[in-house]
Amino acid sequence: MACPTEEPDAVCPTPDAALERLLEGHRRFLAGRPLERDLGAERRAGEAGQRPFAAVLGCIDSRVSPEAIFDQGLGALTVVRVAGNVVNDDGVASLEFACAVVGTSLVVVLGHTGCGAVRGAIDGVELGRLPGLLAKLRPALERAGGGGGEGDREAFLDRATRANVEVGLASLRERSAVLSDLEREGRIRLVGAVYDVMTGALELVG
Repeated sequence: MACPTEEPDAVCPTPDAALERLLEGHRRFLAGRPLERDLGAERRAGEAGQRPFAAVLGCIDSRVSPEAIFDQGLGALTVVRVAGNVVNDDGVASLEFACAVVGTSLVVVLGHTGCGAVRGAIDGVELGRLPGLLAKLRPALERAGGGGGEGDREAFLDRATRANVEVGLASLRERSAVLSDLEREGRIRLVGAVYDVMTGALELVG
């Protein structure tokens, strides 16, 4: 059963329907045919409360706006953003609230090509508090299997980006009994995706 895309704050009946609604919006984005939206009406519709059908844990990269690439309006998505789509305690708590309290049925860990945070972790960047955040990406670098020679640098970045999404999914399940229980009960679904900033294409992961 599909979710009605003309109702931006509608709760999807199943996690699979929520995923299909998100992918349907991405197909509109790729085709350059976004829905016409009345932001005033969407704002008024949310006055009584929020009902986002999906939550996205994404990177801070300005080119990767979940509302834009999934063609969703006000109230449709809960979005948590941190460099490198890193899983931290505050992000986990936010996703737990979205799923267990608000009723969101889908969580997407969204990485993207050319990620500056992943590249920074590979390069060992030292700047302010960045090293502490980039250290959280080391498991993804290890999972990606090492960088190889200079000619393999971009290929390693791509592997590490995908691995980072996979590590993020595993981390959510391990660190949150709330989310893992909801997933086991079939009330939510956790999926990963990598967005290509050059082509706009989306690859599902995990």
